[in-house]
Amino acid sequence: MQPKPEGIEYTKKIYKPIIPRTEYWPVVQLSRNKKKFIEQVAEQGLERILEIKPSRAALIEELETTLHREKLRIKQNPWAVDPEDDAAFWLDVQKKLVTLSHDTTGKTNGQEKELLRSITTRYAEEIAGSFRPSSYRFARRAITFGFARLLNASRVKGLSSLWSNQYSLQDKLHITGETDQVRALAKKGVVVMVPTHFSNLDSILIGWVIHVLGLPPFVYGAGLNLFNIGVIAYFMNSLGAYKVDRRKKNLVYLETLKSYSSLAMQNGCHSLFFPGGTRSRSGKLEKRLKLGLLNSAMEAQREMYEKNEAADARKIFIVPVTINYNFVLEAPSLINEYLKIKGQERYYVESDKYSSSYKITKFLLKFFTRGSDISVSIGKGMDLLGNFVDDEGKSYDNNGKVIDTRDYFMSNGKVTKDKQREQEYTRMLSEAIVKEYHRINRVFPSHLVAFIAFQILQKKFPKLDLFSLLRLPEDELIIPYEQFKDTFSRLRDEIMKLYQQGKVHVDPKLTGDMDVAINHGIKSVGMYHSKRPLMKNKAGDVTTEDMNTLFYYHNRLSGYELEEYV
Repeated sequence: MQPKPEGIEYTKKIYKPIIPRTEYWPVVQLSRNKKKFIEQVAEQGLERILEIKPSRAALIEELETTLHREKLRIKQNPWAVDPEDDAAFWLDVQKKLVTLSHDTTGKTNGQEKELLRSITTRYAEEIAGSFRPSSYRFARRAITFGFARLLNASRVKGLSSLWSNQYSLQDKLHITGETDQVRALAKKGVVVMVPTHFSNLDSILIGWVIHVLGLPPFVYGAGLNLFNIGVIAYFMNSLGAYKVDRRKKNLVYLETLKSYSSLAMQNGCHSLFFPGGTRSRSGKLEKRLKLGLLNSAMEAQREMYEKNEAADARKIFIVPVTINYNFVLEAPSLINEYLKIKGQERYYVESDKYSSSYKITKFLLKFFTRGSDISVSIGKGMDLLGNFVDDEGKSYDNNGKVIDTRDYFMSNGKVTKDKQREQEYTRMLSEAIVKEYHRINRVFPSHLVAFIAFQILQKKFPKLDLFSLLRLPEDELIIPYEQFKDTFSRLRDEIMKLYQQGKVHVDPKLTGDMDVAINHGIKSVGMYHSKRPLMKNKAGDVTTEDMNTLFYYHNRLSGYELEEYV
């Protein structure tokens, strides 16, 4: 029998707020000065673009590129949440650009800068969140009450189940890891939480985790597509979200977005963003992070050092987080998108079959009435160079020596701006975050059984490429239970070795009786999907109804070099 991992404890309490009075929350103070903040964002976005495109010709060309892309977006991929005057605004931009482009006399000199300012201002207004303390408190209570009611309805018998308090959300959603440290760091400086991203539910769940830990609301970027969904849009706004429109890839928008993120941090707001950029289409833990928002944190730290004396400058702390599900609502559509564009990055129209309040609510009902847990693992805090920090916020290098992060931004005795240097720091930080993701990833039985099943089938047909393997007929997809159990035994031993080495976390349900662990994993993986990615047939052998989705869940354990033990 496998020994149960020691030291695995879930947070069962709701911590006291580290800032009890609402008016002192940084996000509230930012909201009170929203108009001025938007002006700052627009102006900084303008300055960043002028730095990249300093000449008049280069700036006009960039404005023309922005206009072209926005017209394509409006025509090919409009969303209900888009501003009503979208087409009219860009038509006006087009008219002004025509005048600017054909001017050879210099009469319009300087007007291109004003046109740019009008665009950055519009983008800043689109991005800005609309946080209200009263809405935040209501949303927090609604989430806690609503989820608890669903949970009790599924586990307590009788008509009184909906009003029972026998189970709380914390019986369903387990918070583990460096909970005390993140609270300590939030008192010392600015925390930037960087979670993995698998589901549209992530933002709401992380918002609830922040509340449980007694942290003030974070500002965070949520995909604008979520604001198409009525009930989700309300919670996004209430929980501190600002809007990120992933359809907009133009330089002007991206630089304005970075300015928003950077200035929010400089104003003391704790922040949250998904550095993978979007939900993981493959089901893998993120390996290559989007560096834009991470770079905005780097710039914010440098500017805070520039503007303040050493003793007064806030320090930014990065806290990696993994969200661990047995199943993901959107898995079939996500893996199909991944397979369609595998190995390429190109424009596509995002289609989300779960993009309605009704379907999200239906999913929540299904989720809470079935026995599937979620765990949220809080990683160790680190500085902007990827060095781990202690509870006091002090940074340590690989040799355990205390270092001053400010020194990394200095040249000739003063803090200086060096884009190339900061880009290298951002790359180093992203690598440290990915490493920490793998360390705090919690292996569920569902992850392991999916990995084993797909690997056995892949090795059974070694000459087939991935797409041929995925098209195999169902009668070729049967794995004898004894073979499966034998492989499970070997891989579970390897997982436990990694756990003992501090290279991964393990869910307690993975331990104990082997048949129980296997059956729990098979039952849990993809339990919501109409076609089961893993199941037992009448003979008791293991098989699948959906190879694509099995591949998605298998991918969760990619990167641990477990393939050789299958």
